[in-house]
Amino acid sequence: MKNEKHTRKEIIDKRLQAAGWNISDTTQVLEEFDIIVPLAEGVNEPRSKYEGHQFSDYVLLGKDGKPLAVVEAKKSLVDANIGKEQAKQYCQNIQNEKGGELPFCFFTNGHDIFFWDLGNYPPKKVHGFPTRDDLERYQYIRKARKTLASELINTSIAGRDYQIASIRAVMEAIEKRKRKFLLVMATGTGKTRTCIALVDALMRAGWAERVLFLVDRIALRDQTLEAFKEHLPNEPRWPKIGEKSIAKDRRIYVSTYPTMLNVIRDEENSLSPHFFDLIVVDESHRSIYNTYGEILDYFNTITLGLTATPTDVIDHNTFKLFECEEGVPTFAYSYEEAVNNIPPYLSNFQVMKIKTKFQEEGISKRTISLEDQKNLILEGKEVAEINYEGTDIEKSVTNKGTNALIIREFMEECIKDPNGVLPGKTIFFCTTIKHARRMEELFDAFYPEYHGELAKVLVSDDPRVYGKSGLLSQFTNNDMPRVAISVGMLDTGIDVRELVNLVFAKPVYSYTRFWQMIGRGTRLLEPTKMKPWCTQKDNFLILDCWDNFEYFKINPRGKEISSSIPLPVRLFGIRLDKIEKAQELQNTSIVINEVAKLRKQIASLPKNSIVILDAQSELQRLEEDNFWNLLTSDKLDFLRLVVKPLMRTISDVDFKSMRFEKDILEVSLAHLCEEKEKFEALKESIIEEISELPLTVSSITKEGELVRKAQTNNYWATITEERFDELIIKIAPLMKFREAVMPLGTAKYNFKDEVYAKEYVEFGPQHEALSIAKYRELVEQTVNQLVSENSILQKLKQGQEITTDEAASLAEVLHDEHPHITVDLLRRVYSHRKAQLVQFIKHILGIQILESFPETVSNAFAEYVKAHSYLTARQLQFLDLLKKFIIEKGELNKRNLIESPFTMLHPEGIRGVFKPSEIEEIINLTNKLLAA
Repeated sequence: MKNEKHTRKEIIDKRLQAAGWNISDTTQVLEEFDIIVPLAEGVNEPRSKYEGHQFSDYVLLGKDGKPLAVVEAKKSLVDANIGKEQAKQYCQNIQNEKGGELPFCFFTNGHDIFFWDLGNYPPKKVHGFPTRDDLERYQYIRKARKTLASELINTSIAGRDYQIASIRAVMEAIEKRKRKFLLVMATGTGKTRTCIALVDALMRAGWAERVLFLVDRIALRDQTLEAFKEHLPNEPRWPKIGEKSIAKDRRIYVSTYPTMLNVIRDEENSLSPHFFDLIVVDESHRSIYNTYGEILDYFNTITLGLTATPTDVIDHNTFKLFECEEGVPTFAYSYEEAVNNIPPYLSNFQVMKIKTKFQEEGISKRTISLEDQKNLILEGKEVAEINYEGTDIEKSVTNKGTNALIIREFMEECIKDPNGVLPGKTIFFCTTIKHARRMEELFDAFYPEYHGELAKVLVSDDPRVYGKSGLLSQFTNNDMPRVAISVGMLDTGIDVRELVNLVFAKPVYSYTRFWQMIGRGTRLLEPTKMKPWCTQKDNFLILDCWDNFEYFKINPRGKEISSSIPLPVRLFGIRLDKIEKAQELQNTSIVINEVAKLRKQIASLPKNSIVILDAQSELQRLEEDNFWNLLTSDKLDFLRLVVKPLMRTISDVDFKSMRFEKDILEVSLAHLCEEKEKFEALKESIIEEISELPLTVSSITKEGELVRKAQTNNYWATITEERFDELIIKIAPLMKFREAVMPLGTAKYNFKDEVYAKEYVEFGPQHEALSIAKYRELVEQTVNQLVSENSILQKLKQGQEITTDEAASLAEVLHDEHPHITVDLLRRVYSHRKAQLVQFIKHILGIQILESFPETVSNAFAEYVKAHSYLTARQLQFLDLLKKFIIEKGELNKRNLIESPFTMLHPEGIRGVFKPSEIEEIINLTNKLLAA
């Protein structure tokens, strides 16, 4: 057991040295620092040599020789908090004696270090001592910072009302000494600009000198660095182009999560836990914290989380992480607020659902065309063997005809550029990289005149994507490519204001991810930065080829993705199970052998991981040999509940070797427990793994005899613990050479597919996905349910007429029942341009049949053709074109009849097809229809 002296020498001294303090240099550190304190009231002379004196374990000095901080030490096995009040007294008494600034307060038992900025913040556990520069920066900030209430916000960076409100909300919380904040702002509302304006205000007010902005991918890092360069050009940034090593002389740091995790775990060139004054966490949600929470835990700083996920679906752990009340972030600004603002801040969107026959009904003999079936027979393939569900497409089967159909429908329906020929900027969201490449090939095949420049695949592992002339930059800044085909990379964070089409060519199950993807298109154009290929953007179009909107209506929160237990954790757990079983069987040799391996695994924990540093006070129990002599149930519980989860921090190992070791350990446990069926199943699996080792590799050739023997039943029939160990020692390291059996390739076909369903979808303010058919069901259900309790509806049902006031009252009732029941929407859904609410109600109640506008036009033209059976083929073609024109446009003037598209049939339009008397008759017909 370590006493205080040993704790100081063996742990605290080393941790101070790690922070750059030279313990033996009295210009930096004073031990047993003598503090003169007043004598007790009524005592004039000290009654002992210690009376009137206090002795601080350590005092850390600034470059001016004045005390910067007090460190109070306690022995490692006691609670560090025992020294809290003592350390506070020392700080106050040093200030009373010496004057000047109040020293910062630290109290520790070596493993746990607490930092107390007296008078400002409560004590906080930190993961290392600050450097001298850190403490001097802290002191300067504490002394020089101004009140934030009076600090102006640079509105040229973020000048919208909600941006200013969000910055104010954070600054007010900072002044109340809160340390964590969460901003929920819809994609496209300027989260990055808002943060830059906040950083600017905090730096000018003296609250922050160094800021870290964390993002989840390189493209977002580069985009954020550009934004800081634009708005705060004089603040030095890290990294510069090509810079790999961390620099310590910048003010703005932008990093991906993995890069920063590697920095803080780097024992040679790490950053102090006190290096930053503010951390901004982009797209803050639970999955980020589960993987990279170590970064946020490591740094002692205020933290701002950003997310575009709607407040009502944010995971409750996210609110907890940022110390917000459930459902109440620091500030929120929703997509609906942005769209409904006058003028709008974000673009609204339309959704067109496109579903192919194969997606709906699958690919089988029943759905494949007869022509394609004949071709299969000629190729010697059995049609009956082809049987795939629609959901198998782009998983176990790919059909060129389906992808081709999606592209053709896209090219027909998409929002085009000002010339009306090419699509505006578009993202295709694809399932896999192979799927994306297939789409790219089809674009090139269909539109060879664009020389392979129309559509490009953008994926994160392609180095050609990045940089000033990379594919992403080309897509953002150049006329071509128009279509970016993405697998994950463009789902979040990419800012291309000119995007007018999004194509969901894959199913999405995460609601958070779904809204991030929609958010790619929500940004409006900037009038000062117009580009010739997009001069206007009223809204954008989403082509949903996988019923995603319908899915999220049924499953508003999407599908929970279950997380797997890390391999090192599973290995540790199985080894504990084996030790426990061996103890039960009193097999001492197995216990000794496995305990040695267990201790080796514990020794491999990353020393610089703050998860491990945090657990040091508990892990020190394991250093005593006595702990391992007899593993009681209490000790096994400790190893399972406390130590096993720490194994998740192990990352720098050969996981293929570890997986094989885990498999051998598992089969050895089954052997020990005499579980014959389990043993046989695991044995067969291991033999298969060993059989995939290529004997042509020299390292494997050396162990060739063991590789061959380990594949025989005789070897396993006489297996021993020594042989299990031999397999781990000799075969496990060879698993990196294993030739994995190639998975069965995706079945590839080129069957003709056809459109099964195509319709616009209304997606209301509450994100309720309503197809047109579903909307009609909703309205009809609402009206029929109200009949029994609404006297106005009862009058209509009985065939009576109602007054204008009653009609207005009825409209109000229906709107209260559902805000989407409006005359405008009813006219669109029932395709009737001029009907009033009462007419729609009568139609729903079955009193009066309301013919839709397309039905009226089609019937009138059918009657006209019937009455004029002498019309020529060209005349009939013209009338068919005219009918479609009226249905689509809803209007017509005489000049239209001598313009495109009618001049496609004759250069003079209608004049070249019909006689003047016929023209007059046709115009009368169209006037009558348009007046109805």
